[in-house]
Amino acid sequence: MLQTPAVLSLRQPSGTLSVRFKPMATLVRALMGGAVAALGVALLLVGPDLMSLGLTAAGYLSGTILALSLMRRGYPHAVLGRGNLATLARMALVASLLAPIVGRAMPWTFVAVATLALVLDGFDGWLARREGLVSDFGARLDTEVDSALGLVLALNVWVLGVTGPMILLIGLPRYVFVAAAVVVPWLKQPLPDSYRRKVVCVVQLVSLVVLSAQILPVWFVAPVVLGVAAALGWSFGRDILWLWKSRP
Repeated sequence: MLQTPAVLSLRQPSGTLSVRFKPMATLVRALMGGAVAALGVALLLVGPDLMSLGLTAAGYLSGTILALSLMRRGYPHAVLGRGNLATLARMALVASLLAPIVGRAMPWTFVAVATLALVLDGFDGWLARREGLVSDFGARLDTEVDSALGLVLALNVWVLGVTGPMILLIGLPRYVFVAAAVVVPWLKQPLPDSYRRKVVCVVQLVSLVVLSAQILPVWFVAPVVLGVAAALGWSFGRDILWLWKSRP
């Protein structure tokens, strides 16, 4: 029997709604589990310090709002995928690393958590490609988690007294770039994928983890910070030049 237009109009959105809301439901459940994990790891790092746990909760809430906002902009797949779940796990770890900024953590426990957050960065993109679930949502969330990890590690290194505010030369570049894009609209253009950008990001994060371990000679800290800052400046400079040449 032929279906009437009315029946068709009722049935077509159902599949669309299923595709749209299934990953959102998975995301919400993952975010709820991540909140417990973030607070649990923060508790492991600094103990029952209310200010530290509150900072972790505030940081995780910010990440949650961002993740939900990105998902609402559109997601092309019917499932969330393990790659995005790995990124969300990293987001929980980054939030937990906020706690030692105002509390006191055992140094090697902190380094272990930071290293885990860094190692997981090597799996989220790989899993997304393996499952055929690459998306703008996953790429943007991964970028934001990387940027947050860099800033949080830099703040912790500063608080530890390893170096002074010069460490922010490593932690803040992307946020400076984003702020500049508010004033200079052509900086908001999408950038092509870049292996160079990924390598510099890994160098940035590995350097910050090593600095937080406090294993480098005092005289070697400043050259490391300045060297990584120079690499970041070179990488961002290349991107800015490309964007300027491609501006409308």
